Amino acid sequence: MTLKIKKLCEKAVIPQRATKGSAGLDLSACTDSDIVIEPGEIKMIPTGISAAPDSENTALMIYPRSGLASKHGIALANCVGVVDSDYRGEIKVPLINHGKESFTVTHGMRIAQMVVTPVLLPEIIETDTLDETDRNSGGFGSTGQ
Repeated sequence: MTLKIKKLCEKAVIPQRATKGSAGLDLSACTDSDIVIEPGEIKMIPTGISAAPDSENTALMIYPRSGLASKHGIALANCVGVVDSDYRGEIKVPLINHGKESFTVTHGMRIAQMVVTPVLLPEIIETDTLDETDRNSGGFGSTGQ
């Protein structure tokens, strides 16, 4: 498969894997000036890129970077972002500061990771009944701890 990346800003950084075995492509901030995120605050961080996967059966999943989360409390405000295969606008990352100190995002800083994921597109069938299972409608904690 291929993933076309378009720079919307000349100084945007094309996503790439940090290592050969990395699942995610690092997304970098594309800013004209530093962006300060105060504790408890959410800021939308531009990446300066848009993307086009060559299959409608894929999605670009945006995940937090574990180092930013564990060291600074910086995560995605929406936990995981979903970029649909037909979206062609700028990919932006909503970061939230769960830490106790201000955090500064600088141009080129790796702020998230993007994983290309296959998507199943089922035919939806309305029904009055569903198959019985051992679990049935047992919810949270119904199978043990």
